[in-house]
Amino acid sequence: MTTFGARLHAAVAQRGPLCAGIDPHASLLHDWGLDDDLAGLERFALTAGEALAPRVAVVKPQSAFYERFGSRGVAVLERLIETCRRAGALVLLDVKRGDIGSTSQAYADAYLDPSSPLAVDAITASPYLGVGSLTPMVDTARKHDAGVFVLALTSNPEGPEVQEARTGAGTVADRVLDHLRWLNEGAEPLGSFGAVVGATVERGDHRLDINGPLLAPGYGAQGGTVDDLRRVFGAEVGHVLPSTSRELLGVGPEGLAEAADRLNGRLRELTA
Repeated sequence: MTTFGARLHAAVAQRGPLCAGIDPHASLLHDWGLDDDLAGLERFALTAGEALAPRVAVVKPQSAFYERFGSRGVAVLERLIETCRRAGALVLLDVKRGDIGSTSQAYADAYLDPSSPLAVDAITASPYLGVGSLTPMVDTARKHDAGVFVLALTSNPEGPEVQEARTGAGTVADRVLDHLRWLNEGAEPLGSFGAVVGATVERGDHRLDINGPLLAPGYGAQGGTVDDLRRVFGAEVGHVLPSTSRELLGVGPEGLAEAADRLNGRLRELTA
């Protein structure tokens, strides 16, 4: 296998930069005419996966919306992962895990080891026990050519309380970005360790040149626009994966493929 960064670079070049969230909110199940139960979850997730995975570079299921149905919901997530990877999409599982030592390693084994039924191409992770606490995830990702996206500058209003707090070497967010820059040093054509940076955040003085992918949640229904992406990411906009769930899934099951193509068409303007 090639590295996750190389696979992602190739997939975006072929399919466009859109990252399609497959997040079965109860309200979306209702909008699709489905019950908020296991059968509704399965119908929703697999329909979305079958429509989107053949045409987008990355799909991003939010694990919590499957876990709320217990072990049977996780089984649906396993089927969705298999469906999407078989169709050629990279799967980024949004789990935002963060812990220390053997527990961090167990999370890494659960999601990044190919022998696991939940194995995906990349995961999201939280660095707020210290970026070094993610070392088991980083090492396991390297071993299995997977990726890790680390929270850096999120668009939720509570985020700046921690992320913009100052240390002796800049803000907490700056330190996270520094670590990612070091992890990706020398990688070609793109590193495998990304940052999560909201599509509507204030850029400030933060350096986003981490030689890795930049996951940008908040595009579309949450207010982020193509102009916002240019404003926030500047020269690094070519490494951005704009992520949307409700903007895409809200069209309903019949229009998913066309909606994905339409959004990708707009996003290709970023590198035009």
